[in-house]
Amino acid sequence: MRQVTATGQTVEDAVQSALKQLNTSRDQVDLEVIDEGKKGILGIFGSKPAIVKVTLALNPIQKTETYLKKIIAEMGAEVDVETIVQDKQVTFELSGEKIAILIGKRGQTLNSLQYLLQLVVNRNADKHYTLVLDAEGYRSRRKETLINLANRMADKAANTRKEVALEPMPSYERKIIHTALQNHSRISTFSAGVEPNRHVVIKP
Repeated sequence: MRQVTATGQTVEDAVQSALKQLNTSRDQVDLEVIDEGKKGILGIFGSKPAIVKVTLALNPIQKTETYLKKIIAEMGAEVDVETIVQDKQVTFELSGEKIAILIGKRGQTLNSLQYLLQLVVNRNADKHYTLVLDAEGYRSRRKETLINLANRMADKAANTRKEVALEPMPSYERKIIHTALQNHSRISTFSAGVEPNRHVVIKP
């Protein structure tokens, strides 16, 4: 993290000096005014320069990655984080020891962390990011499990002619179920309930 302390006749002069040294613009920095300075008599006698501290700010994705690493350290896990950015989607791929701690039962811990990181990355960001947190391919394995579950429960609903309610899931997991069954001729699907207990219902 680059940081510069600069002086000038006014706060604005000091800021411009710091920006020039950092070779950046004002919207890319965090600014702290240490001393507003003093003009003095006739602008000469007793004058005191303004002093500012200007820090090159991390972008939202870097801030979120730093936040994630801090949480992982607090949980006592040794994990590597790979950050993949594709347009407006940010994916953090986790790998390492004690990965199960970060996944949790049926991915609940991973889902909670992903929700938290989604809030962090979009706080004060100039565009909206979709964030995915994955751990050693868990998301793809989970997707396969959900598609298999969807097909089994669809057959059950069709054969028994009764609605089947699935367990509560986050929105993107519900979407996997809906998408998997959208062309099924004998059933339809809809979501019911209120978060965090919103779930998919499969209807004959």
